[in-house]
Amino acid sequence: MNNFEQIHQHLIAADYRLLLEEPGLACVELTLRQGKRHQAIFLTELQDDDGRRFLRVSTSIAPITGLDARKALAFNWESRVGYLAIGELDGVRYLQLCENRPYDSLLPAEVDRLILEIGGTGDAMEMRMSAGGDLL
Repeated sequence: MNNFEQIHQHLIAADYRLLLEEPGLACVELTLRQGKRHQAIFLTELQDDDGRRFLRVSTSIAPITGLDARKALAFNWESRVGYLAIGELDGVRYLQLCENRPYDSLLPAEVDRLILEIGGTGDAMEMRMSAGGDLL
């Protein structure tokens, strides 16, 4: 896959539920735990200083207000996938789980794996951080 439009076309062909579609941005709603939980997964295009393009797959976990950072870092240490970051969503700062991949080595199956892993791991983190809640 060489550009975000190819990623977008794959999401459509794979029949993902898209909540948001803009140039360089898509939001997939992932249904988990037999339909009892949902997780929004954002796919965005990034570019480094050399012009190399990357796909970022991310999900919001919980607002950072009152968040126990030790819990988040301990979970991150145990996790096989993703990085923790802080990002803003509707003017509120959230703990985010994200992973970046260069387009030049990205295959459709890897996009699917990233969506499922970031979504599933993000949901598990969200449950742990919010005492079982499903905020996002």
